[in-house]
Amino acid sequence: MSTLIAIGYPDAQTAEEVRGVLIQATKEQLVDLQDAVVVEHGSDGKIKLHQAVSTTGAGAAGGALWGGLIGLLFLAPLFGMAVGAATGAVAGKVTDAGINDDFLKQLGAKLEPGAAALIALGSSQAPEKLLERLRPYGGDVIQTSLAAEEEERMRSSLGIEAAA
Repeated sequence: MSTLIAIGYPDAQTAEEVRGVLIQATKEQLVDLQDAVVVEHGSDGKIKLHQAVSTTGAGAAGGALWGGLIGLLFLAPLFGMAVGAATGAVAGKVTDAGINDDFLKQLGAKLEPGAAALIALGSSQAPEKLLERLRPYGGDVIQTSLAAEEEERMRSSLGIEAAA
């Protein structure tokens, strides 16, 4: 079962570094990461979502491939690629894979201006090893889908005082 964890950081750079640690842990099979998004509350008040994977880019690439192949049937592969890429990009832009964007924006609005949060969705067979890697970055656990005891253990592992 996947777990959702949102950890707040003082800036987007720290959140991006932690996401890099999670991606490296995925390569080492310490975690099965389904999505990891950095939500930044800009000093101008705007909420920015930094997705790990661009669905727009992936949609455009897939659309260009299929459009080119279909275009070969009608002897117009370049036209087919252009139409396919445009269609794929639009489809990718409206696709919401992983963590719901509305939830991410609502969470980002609760952050202080200039702060950021890393929201990760996944599971781990070695949570203690993963927490050990995240400990140097600290952070504030904003929200999780963990049971109360597991969340408290995560907070203490990260060096965060228990909530009152």
